[in-house]
Amino acid sequence: MYRLGSGFGSVALSWLLAQESLAGDSLVKDSVEKVRDSGTHRILNPLETKKPHFNAKAKSCIFLIMEGGASQIDTFDPKPALEKVHRQKYVRKNLKQVSNQTRGNRYFVQSPFKFRNRGECGQPVSELFEAMGEHVDDLAFVRSVHCDSDNHPAAIYQYTTGYPRGGNPSLGAWAVHGLGTENENLPAYVVLRDGRPFGGTGCWGAGYLPAHTQGTQLRSGKHPILNLKLPPGVDFKRRRENIDLINKLNRTFNDRQPHNPELEARIAAYELAYRMQAEIPNTVDIDQESQATKELYGLNENHTRAFGQRCLLARRMIERGVRFVQVWAGGWDSHADLIGGHRNAARQVDRPIAGLLKDLKDRGLLDETLVVWGGEFGRTPDTTAANHKGKPGRDHNPGAMTMWFAGGGIKPGVSVGGTDEFGDRAVDKPYHLKDIHATFLHLLGLDQEKLTYYHGGRFKRLTDNGGKLIHEILA
Repeated sequence: MYRLGSGFGSVALSWLLAQESLAGDSLVKDSVEKVRDSGTHRILNPLETKKPHFNAKAKSCIFLIMEGGASQIDTFDPKPALEKVHRQKYVRKNLKQVSNQTRGNRYFVQSPFKFRNRGECGQPVSELFEAMGEHVDDLAFVRSVHCDSDNHPAAIYQYTTGYPRGGNPSLGAWAVHGLGTENENLPAYVVLRDGRPFGGTGCWGAGYLPAHTQGTQLRSGKHPILNLKLPPGVDFKRRRENIDLINKLNRTFNDRQPHNPELEARIAAYELAYRMQAEIPNTVDIDQESQATKELYGLNENHTRAFGQRCLLARRMIERGVRFVQVWAGGWDSHADLIGGHRNAARQVDRPIAGLLKDLKDRGLLDETLVVWGGEFGRTPDTTAANHKGKPGRDHNPGAMTMWFAGGGIKPGVSVGGTDEFGDRAVDKPYHLKDIHATFLHLLGLDQEKLTYYHGGRFKRLTDNGGKLIHEILA
């Protein structure tokens, strides 16, 4: 089997390496791979656009991930009761399990941030999100989300894949598996972050789904993809000739061992990488944007530039037909110095997210784009004995977290569910992450029970254990 050189592009290389890890039986059973004829080139098109199970307004999704776990108590779920017990000892009752987040002497911590009701809906918003608060009438809040783990890697896996362990397809992979893409010249699934998350690249992986459903990571800055430009002395005509030759040799090899979907997928990866070399430079060139748009996303300020670039790239990807975009922001793991940690994290994302929502709405894209905000878990209303006398923080809390939705199919300006008086546990209409994921699929027109993939002797799905729709936020 013949391959192109490493200069062909890091995205192509990542696709090709991912093909190696695929289980053959899963590829054979994949029912979405289709072949089309294009002149003399027989091209596999596994990302062909597919019809949803039912009509839905949202065609794509931007998933805003606040890595580390933003505190619900200090953002969108104020708890005045904490002011009366600030620095008093907190003893939890009927505790089923003890962890580092609950053991030992612990003390209540009131929120150091002021809240005020925003918009016509009157949603309380912390001073941390002054810009984002201007858009609450476009958002639907779920303030009673809970998950299963207080460990970062396990929690981020569950948040992005549905399971608190690696090896399972991510949300974006399921969306691509069910819907394909609307632009064959770009990845169907894009990841915008620098470095690796707590759970590693499995947070946007394909798991047991075919490799073409995995996310493609882009970096910040002017060169989001390495090795994208053609080598000196090589034009697109020569590149086309090179690919045709490689594919011809690969098809000759394939004819001697038919029914080899891995090789067919590899040929398709070469084709995609070639098309990306033509389209990606224009897509990621944010210098084309007006000065007003750059200011809207905070590109002119040092503290908002990096995340603002990611949000702007997310919009440019979505408007060009990319199906799913993950946008990551870290710095929320405030075990100590809640004031400094959360203020700094919020300062980096507040203006860019507000700019993204306004830009999508002004361009008529919000009605067909689902925007989701949240982190892998919430934070506790208390802190350890060591921290409570200095600059107190909050620890990991899987029992309560806030998420919000916006865009296609969402009922704007509503707030669903609630936590106890201290914000420690979801008590009013509690919704598990599997319910969030079921609702996510529904908003894209996908039935959680029909979106399956045969693997390991059975048909698997994102919500294997079932999830209920959050009807209160559905338009």
